[in-house]
Amino acid sequence: MTELLELLDNQLLFWSLFSCISAQILKIVFYFFSVGELRFGIVFETGGMPSSHSALITSLTSGLGLSLGFDDPIFALAVGISLIVMYDASGVRRSAGLQAKEINRLSNNLDETPTLKLKETLGHTKLEVFVGSILGPIITLPGIVFLGSPSNIFSLIFN
Repeated sequence: MTELLELLDNQLLFWSLFSCISAQILKIVFYFFSVGELRFGIVFETGGMPSSHSALITSLTSGLGLSLGFDDPIFALAVGISLIVMYDASGVRRSAGLQAKEINRLSNNLDETPTLKLKETLGHTKLEVFVGSILGPIITLPGIVFLGSPSNIFSLIFN
């Protein structure tokens, strides 16, 4: 039971997940201002502004740097993984989304009632990745420094 409590009280995990969820919620705001439509379901979709994957991974990386030191080999490993995740989001996944869009277009041209409809919003533009990568540390670092772990936040609120 103590292991579960320790996991739930992990400040780095908490703030990283909080950054990811915040990025997903911000997608509603960005979508509203870009399209003019309020769509809550966008929270459960991939792609869009900002990249929650980038927010999560840069959140973890910056938190590790703060906790272990920016000269620690684990921080260096986290930077490498972060770069791979962000490259994948704006490269491979973005390309797959563009290909899906073209396949859907071809399918619609060949058949008026196509049975094939591929998901087109798989990846991110470089701007979406950049905004997500800035959002993660902006939320996590002050959260860790000023508020700390979930149990500390709980005690600040209720004591």
